[in-house]
Amino acid sequence: MQNDLVSIITPLYNSEEFISETIESVLVQSYSNWEMIIVDDCSTDNGVNIVKKYKENDNRIKLVQLKKNSGAAVARNTAIKVAKGRYISFLDSDDLWQPEKLEKQIQFMQENDYAFTYTNYQKMTESGELVNGIVKSPSELNYEKALHTNYIGCLTAMYDTNKLGKICMPEIRKRQDYGLWLKILKQVDGHGLNENLAYYRVRNNSVSSNKIDLLKYNWKLYRDIENLSILRSLYNILYTIILKLLKKK
Repeated sequence: MQNDLVSIITPLYNSEEFISETIESVLVQSYSNWEMIIVDDCSTDNGVNIVKKYKENDNRIKLVQLKKNSGAAVARNTAIKVAKGRYISFLDSDDLWQPEKLEKQIQFMQENDYAFTYTNYQKMTESGELVNGIVKSPSELNYEKALHTNYIGCLTAMYDTNKLGKICMPEIRKRQDYGLWLKILKQVDGHGLNENLAYYRVRNNSVSSNKIDLLKYNWKLYRDIENLSILRSLYNILYTIILKLLKKK
């Protein structure tokens, strides 16, 4: 397996409780050729100082501090623009990876000549207790299918800049990761590695916890970014709602 550099994109905003654990999950990766670009979005807690301590001990950890609070999309795009890696991957400041996440995913991409991949993941509570059940992603995904709902966990996604170039997220407050997947899927299909390699922390008052708000941003994404018709946008919103209801049952 080629030992290409991986750039890990991590936006930081008031996550002092979790950022150490997130960084530690990167430090123990079996694949060691990575850089972790942490972009602070004007946090008001001690998170930046925690990152600085890790940075002093490991030069693979980079810290960028934004001058004004700009949201996760701007923070992630700032990191993508300065990234030096062939592979771009994403890990939020409260989520975790399994130790072999990078190694297994890169091997999966290189052996199959894939440009865009993702894995399964498991949810955990804010306190770190695992929730039953694995969130599985489709083995293959194209643009049309992806319009139905966001099948990909941001903490699992990786793309190859050698094949796709650098692609940034639409700078909207929510669903910017979904917008990036749609951009990529216009170029190539996505491929899922059927292994649970990450843990997604469900925060009690997070941006993604309000489901009605997320549907509103799906609508905004379909209409303003993807330029879909009202009818097609409505179809995809209804598809998402039905899919969520079926999963609950």
